[in-house]
Amino acid sequence: MFKNTLEQIVTYEAGKPIELVMREYGIKQEDVIKLGSNENPYGASPLVIESLQNNAYKASLYPDDSMYELKDALALHFNVTPKQIIIGAGSDQIIEFCMQALNHHNAQVLMAKTTFAMYEVYAKLAGVEISKTQSDGHILEEFLELYQKVKSQKNISAIFLCVPNNPLGECLDSNAIEKLIKAVDKETLVIVDGAYQEFAAYKDKRKAINPQYFIEQFDNVIYLGTFSKAYGLGGMRVGYGVASERIISMLYKVRPPFNVTTLSLQSAFVALRDQAFMRQCVEKNAIEMARYEAFAHKMGFTFIPSYGNFITFSHKEIESTHLCEWLLQKGVIVRNLRSYGLNAFRITIGKTEQNTRVFELIEQYLQTHR
Repeated sequence: MFKNTLEQIVTYEAGKPIELVMREYGIKQEDVIKLGSNENPYGASPLVIESLQNNAYKASLYPDDSMYELKDALALHFNVTPKQIIIGAGSDQIIEFCMQALNHHNAQVLMAKTTFAMYEVYAKLAGVEISKTQSDGHILEEFLELYQKVKSQKNISAIFLCVPNNPLGECLDSNAIEKLIKAVDKETLVIVDGAYQEFAAYKDKRKAINPQYFIEQFDNVIYLGTFSKAYGLGGMRVGYGVASERIISMLYKVRPPFNVTTLSLQSAFVALRDQAFMRQCVEKNAIEMARYEAFAHKMGFTFIPSYGNFITFSHKEIESTHLCEWLLQKGVIVRNLRSYGLNAFRITIGKTEQNTRVFELIEQYLQTHR
């Protein structure tokens, strides 16, 4: 009845919702701190909230399937044309489009050992074999070596680059990405996933990616972005891809009609216009990130310097599953990375008071469980 490949796919585990923690542990909503899904703790721009209130009557209407307004605004933002943009229900839908559209005959898809789990899911659903680097994160030399090794036996349909990388937080420099693109065949699609790029570009200009430059220089690159993170629209599910007209036209052939809702498109359009709010969120994230790094040093945690809105902690004396469960019982949701084969946990950078509470609880845990 079902594809055999489904037996090989591990169901993606989304971050636990607040409602589930309230039910399972009898905790009041105001006492739950959700730092497990990399959402923006400051929410959406006030202009977006106002727009939703003013346009709620449109909920019964199908969206403008040309998505002209948002595509035009993104084109202006990135200095490209609307024909070089595709909109998806989250950027992961565009990942799915890519995997459906590519030629997979005798093919492989390359990715880092530990990266966004949906790359592997969509590749397997498309019937494509996967090759991963030996190291968890993105190391340019390993990608180049793996590419040459696989190329001698298989066609390479696509390479996934998650910059910054979720769930680890490390990030390739922009010039390293360019070096990799120049080294691969023009028929290999390089998918540059910039879901957390706003944070990375603020922290280190060497990490900043200019989609216009890459798609003008290379006809085999697609840049992915999202409104779910820095723009605070995780609940609206809007992502986008920027690529050559040739690539976008092919992806449109697998895009279903009305794939993004009317209110989601309107919210993304308004959020993009409020760059000041987005920058404020990114700046606050950087300040609180520094607090997490200082806390890690103080308490003996190992961490990966992060260029996103989250940080990954590990500790040689702590079992991550036990700590994450203990925190849940206290009303704090973080992301256990055991499903990635790592004894580590990822924490979304929250508001100041939320982070202070997390520090207090983790310190309490260390005092009582070591």
